Amino acid sequence: MSKRDYYEVLGVEKGADQKEIKKAYRRLAQKFHPDRNPDDKTSAEKFREVSEAYEVLSDGEKRAAYDQFGHAGVDGQGGGGAGGGGFGGAGAGDFSDIFGDVFGDIFGGGGGRRRGPNAPARGSDLRYNLELDLENAVSGTTVDIRVPRHIECDRCDGDGAEPGTTKEVCPTCHGHGQVRMQQGFFAVQQACPTCHGTGVQIKVPCHKCNGDGRVRETRTLSVKIPPGVDTGDRIRLNAEGESGVNGGPPGDLYVQVAIKPHHIFERDGRHLQCEVPINFVDAALGGELEVPTLDGRVKLKIPPETQTGRLFRLRGKGVKPVRGGMPGDLLCKVVVETPVKLNDEQRDLLRQLQKSFDDSNSHSHSPKKTGFFDSVKSFFEDIKP
Repeated sequence: MSKRDYYEVLGVEKGADQKEIKKAYRRLAQKFHPDRNPDDKTSAEKFREVSEAYEVLSDGEKRAAYDQFGHAGVDGQGGGGAGGGGFGGAGAGDFSDIFGDVFGDIFGGGGGRRRGPNAPARGSDLRYNLELDLENAVSGTTVDIRVPRHIECDRCDGDGAEPGTTKEVCPTCHGHGQVRMQQGFFAVQQACPTCHGTGVQIKVPCHKCNGDGRVRETRTLSVKIPPGVDTGDRIRLNAEGESGVNGGPPGDLYVQVAIKPHHIFERDGRHLQCEVPINFVDAALGGELEVPTLDGRVKLKIPPETQTGRLFRLRGKGVKPVRGGMPGDLLCKVVVETPVKLNDEQRDLLRQLQKSFDDSNSHSHSPKKTGFFDSVKSFFEDIKP
């Protein structure tokens, strides 16, 4: 199938300057980017076509060849044709292309096609670590975060050159961005040391970005936290990462959630746990206590003769999972507390209680204690010679 004219693909005139070409590409790349059109099967092909056109027209040498010879002048350089000449004669692939394809696949080049030095590249993703209180994580909230990132320079529109000046083709690599070194049978390509792989030289760098094409800014973003998030969850903010290079789409921002330790509750997935201290009188006689939940206080009935470590389950008082489902439970662990700082009267009352236990000559008041000492006695009797 014959290819469309690259100028027609980008919707610009043949005499358009680089800023017009870049502006047109940026608009079309955002329009047809597959991430923004997941249900449109033709968007990926349109995006590839637009990127291919920009790769040729944004490169001075390739554009000149295209203007003179059409698609035949750039096939094999970025227009998708086969590489010419070299190791195996006419029709064989360039031996250096084999290295480029292999290492490109391993290190993320993708697609088996070498990308031009000025081809658009997606911006890097960013990560922001966000600590939340348990209450906000369970109920959901909105927080403002300040994120430092690189954005396109508004003075040079990401070009890197001072407005009114132009870039020049690198004299070392002639715009290819790579130089080839051959030693005997082997040929190795590496980034051009003069232009650092860009294929161009900037004689007058932009005064604002110093030729980088991007500047650093700190932006305040409002992030909506859904109810039920937990430590390890990530919230993705599309296109809020680093800006792209050469008109490429921006990366994403990932907000990594971590829940702060709580002074009362401990979270275990959708369940909450807490310890409820009670005095030994309430544990022995039973009673009713107020215990905290994330929704407020509730009454907890303590039956007589409750032992320390006993768990009471309050159903539905836990966390509703962020991905849906029923709320978890609140598990209250009873801890019987030994009284401290007793006055003389309280000590006398405890001695009277202790004497009543001894006078009753019954081991039923402390079954665990009785069982423990019986086991100790049996142990020592077993080890006697």
